[in-house]
Amino acid sequence: QVQLVESGGGLVQAGGSLRLSCAASGSIFRIGLLGWYRQAPGKQRELVAHITSSGNTIYADSVKGRFTISRDNAKSTVDLQMNSLKPEDTAVYFCVLSWGTNYWGQGTQVTVSS
Repeated sequence: QVQLVESGGGLVQAGGSLRLSCAASGSIFRIGLLGWYRQAPGKQRELVAHITSSGNTIYADSVKGRFTISRDNAKSTVDLQMNSLKPEDTAVYFCVLSWGTNYWGQGTQVTVSS
């Protein structure tokens, strides 16, 4: 059974940084597609970034140049380094592991004050 647990969210001022981490259990971690999504109040969940098992990455246009996704297969973790945060980055952030189906974490709140 796959379980994902996010950590690292919090309150930060605009221009600041946060690092989110997601720890996973389950043997498919190393071969699955990993991603971070976010959902702001009243909005649909949207892709922030994802990283393949070989390390290829894709970012939403809104976060390019500011966010960096990385994975450590030995530790079964996927991180999201967020720099130059903006108020519009405020959302609940979820990590997801995709292999046949999607496995979601419970989410972690990120709030960016102006």
